[in-house]
Amino acid sequence: MDGQEKKMKVLCLHGFRTSGSFLRKQISKWDPSIFHHFHLDFPDGMYPAGGKSDIEGIFPPPYFEWFQFNKGATLSALLIGYQAQGKVLKDHPPIKFLVSISGSKFRDPSICDIAYKDPIKVKSVHFIGEKDWLKLPSEELAAAFDNPLILRHPQGHTVPRLDEATAKQLSKWTASITRSDFGCSASVPKNVECEMNNIKREAIADPKCIEAPSAA
Repeated sequence: MDGQEKKMKVLCLHGFRTSGSFLRKQISKWDPSIFHHFHLDFPDGMYPAGGKSDIEGIFPPPYFEWFQFNKGATLSALLIGYQAQGKVLKDHPPIKFLVSISGSKFRDPSICDIAYKDPIKVKSVHFIGEKDWLKLPSEELAAAFDNPLILRHPQGHTVPRLDEATAKQLSKWTASITRSDFGCSASVPKNVECEMNNIKREAIADPKCIEAPSAA
């Protein structure tokens, strides 16, 4: 509508056996001005949780999973890598950026050889916790991107609270995106579930080669 700001859409994928609502609550710890110019969408995973959730007693159910084994940050990076190689989302504009919190690569070589074949030339920021058991895998994922912004924090496997310096750094990063000539959307299209299922068929044959499940 004329006179209204046109916001870039951002798909926010939650962690293992949690939910979109839980991720929304976690992100609410951050200064709202950081993503003021974006429309954040928090969908639930494609499948009901198949076991106990680490957030039981902390946040109410229902809980969900992505393909029964991986986390949102890992799946998001995979989609970007596959799109860059022309394997998925061919009719959709390139995804513009990634915010990864405790993300990691898929471990199946047949997937890695495609998704991370070349440095991924998409703006990315990677939150890496000093006490996170996925600290090293998170650093490996960051290294798969061209000129990543790495934000370290002293916490573990969680969405961290941001100190003043980190909040300013992240705000500057998001502002650089809104200033760029990206067009109107960084969203994933309606057929994303079909694309995810295509990837699932390739990966599900040996889920042991994928990272161990965890709560983000």
